[in-house]
Amino acid sequence: VQLQASGGGLVQAGGSLRLSCAASGRTFSRGVMGWFRQAPGKEREFVAAISGSGGSAYYADFVKGRFTISRGDAKKTVYLQMNSLKPEDTAVYYCALDFRSYFSTYYAAREYDYWGQGTQVTVSS
Repeated sequence: VQLQASGGGLVQAGGSLRLSCAASGRTFSRGVMGWFRQAPGKEREFVAAISGSGGSAYYADFVKGRFTISRGDAKKTVYLQMNSLKPEDTAVYYCALDFRSYFSTYYAAREYDYWGQGTQVTVSS
């Protein structure tokens, strides 16, 4: 299984970016997909996750109302629309996949079996 993340870049505070993550190889189209991020000197933290069906989405408190996670039609692509970006959102963003269609600990990085390479998001003040 390969996950390819893209869409990162440099944006001013208040701006928007849309991250994409495409899964290929041996994949299960109804697996949970999530986004995590890691800033320099900090641990990787949960950002958002979406159930296998796409019917349920979960967010970290610090992105609620600003970020939206969604799945593509084939369910093997996940997007993260990031609006009202803040300098503290600067980090490397990683997508992750688990073959289970749902699990309650979607916020825990250890639960995911597959990870993308990360895409840098930099928000200038």
